[in-house]
Amino acid sequence: MGGVDGRGRMQSERREESLAVHEEVRPGCGDRSPVLSCSSMVCPEIFALLLWGLGAVAGHPEAPQPTTDDEFHFKTWMLLHEKRYTLQEYFQRLPTFTANRRRVEEHNAEKHSFQLGLNQFSDLTFEEFKKLYLWSEPQNCSATGGKHLPRSVQYPDSMDWRKKGNFVTPVKNQGPCGSCWTFSTTGCLESAVAIATGKLLSLSEQQLVDCAQAFNNHGCNGGLPSQAFEYIRYNRGIMSEDAYPYTAENGTCHFQPGKAAALVKDVVNITMNDELGMVQAVGNSNPVSFAFQVTSDFMLYARGVYKSDTCEKTPDKVNHAVLAVGYGQEGDMPYWIVKNSWGPRWGMDGYFNIERGSNMCGLATCASYPVPQV
Repeated sequence: MGGVDGRGRMQSERREESLAVHEEVRPGCGDRSPVLSCSSMVCPEIFALLLWGLGAVAGHPEAPQPTTDDEFHFKTWMLLHEKRYTLQEYFQRLPTFTANRRRVEEHNAEKHSFQLGLNQFSDLTFEEFKKLYLWSEPQNCSATGGKHLPRSVQYPDSMDWRKKGNFVTPVKNQGPCGSCWTFSTTGCLESAVAIATGKLLSLSEQQLVDCAQAFNNHGCNGGLPSQAFEYIRYNRGIMSEDAYPYTAENGTCHFQPGKAAALVKDVVNITMNDELGMVQAVGNSNPVSFAFQVTSDFMLYARGVYKSDTCEKTPDKVNHAVLAVGYGQEGDMPYWIVKNSWGPRWGMDGYFNIERGSNMCGLATCASYPVPQV
């Protein structure tokens, strides 16, 4: 945390009787009640509640029973991710965090192609995570057909558009809104425009959240990049991020065609399950948007080549859209290099690798990219 001025020091001294590590005073403890963060140095009333809460956690046999070590890791994690809870929330989140932490340790002790880690989602159950960050509306992979490369086209052994030039925008963060499809859409069009013109723009996800419902998209409840590309094509453009900033919630459409920063001439929908077609497109043209099914272990992904034996490979099960920016091979395992929209602190600086060539989790069922009008 940063330094404090004189007023901040006075507030800090007055807070010592409640919580040692804190940034603001709230009602309670007689006249102040801090939000629990990373210290157990609390006033008597809060201390009594802490003891009660620990007993409540231990009284639920289905929940992990947190140890002193678990609490230490939880408070350290809270400080790292700037998390604050009411007392009730603290005792709800502690066993969830503990279960996730133990899952990470157990997974990493086994032999897998990828590792798990604690991240900003470690205080959530997967059911909570799904409601906040994944699609809640079922999607279908349908859009106007476009030209596609013939299967005979050659492609490089590996590709990473991040290393080819200034063609990929920084990782963004969708927040608690199932708008991943908008970030996959803008990321793909941003790269396609940059490759075609040499100019990298940041485009508006919020415009798609607010305005693309007529193309079978549902704002924070889900959508598909292919349908979003069609919206941009037929509605004459998409504005820049600066002109139409992101709010992470459904809003009223205020698109202004005169301020469009990018246009779409055509939409290329890669044949369902044609993963080689995806490789050809990424290797020869530009990054490609795709959707796949996220299951519980992916929430805590940290590094390595992700693969799962619990996800499904059909288009009706996909629930998250992302952007393939390249591909490669690790040992005998080919993989995709994928840009996510959960911020740079998730995964490998906001990216992940996933097994290539097996339609892992249905990633080849809904792949598409735009042809920009430049």
